[in-house]
Amino acid sequence: MKFGITMFPTDYAIPVTELAKACEDLGFESLFFPEHTHIPVSRKTPWPGGTELPREYSHTLDPFVTMSAAAAVTTNLKVGTGICLVIQRDPITLAKEVASIDHLSGGRMLFGIGGGWNREEMEDHGTDPRKRWKVLRERIEAMKEIWTKDEAEYHGELVNFPPLWSWPKPVQKPYPPILVGGDGPRTLQRVIRYGDEWMPIYGRSAEHLPERIKELQQLAKDAGREPIPVSLFGAPPSPEHIETLGRAGVTRCVFVLPPVPADEALPRLSRYAQAAAAISG
Repeated sequence: MKFGITMFPTDYAIPVTELAKACEDLGFESLFFPEHTHIPVSRKTPWPGGTELPREYSHTLDPFVTMSAAAAVTTNLKVGTGICLVIQRDPITLAKEVASIDHLSGGRMLFGIGGGWNREEMEDHGTDPRKRWKVLRERIEAMKEIWTKDEAEYHGELVNFPPLWSWPKPVQKPYPPILVGGDGPRTLQRVIRYGDEWMPIYGRSAEHLPERIKELQQLAKDAGREPIPVSLFGAPPSPEHIETLGRAGVTRCVFVLPPVPADEALPRLSRYAQAAAAISG
């Protein structure tokens, strides 16, 4: 079992450099950052987590700047997006950002992706929410071409460009692992089509997680693929729960750290490390 941390990197939370160093010192394998470029004031789209949207959603730092800072002060800690809103980013620019992080970190980038939930946020970036899954797929396919070809081109319905040059290429080959977030009706099919790992959220998937993992691995077998790793976001920091999750097929537990100052964050981080050590030991 691998253990990671995720936190909204905000302007009022523990500095990400301090957090990253603490995560590495405590033996965590990875550190993930979510993304929201902004939150529309209209608030028409309901938040999946409840009624009141937490403050951190509108105070989040850019994840790629944040990952750069975290990677610069660590040696082995993997840095990732959890998740990157690909549908709100230009694929040519995003391909370079991912490759640049992987290059500068020495191959420590984890690329968590998803379709997002805030329709007004998508629309502000010019994305039709009804087409977001096709947008996501074509942009991922296009980025794979850029990462793996010296002269890359892509011709889809929504993404289209002639041959181009773009370096650096990712250190990890063929590219950083793509972790597909969510647990919707077609999520597992998306994992099989263009992902490398599955990344559900515990609170929204707990009851049926073992069955879904079995379904995922059967789909992988039918597609001629090896078993697919599963990273669980929001995993409970309890040795008993972690053991149960491991038996169900979870390969990485990611604990949620609230965006609080260092004097509150570090003790909580230590408790998470103790729970992980109880399993690892």
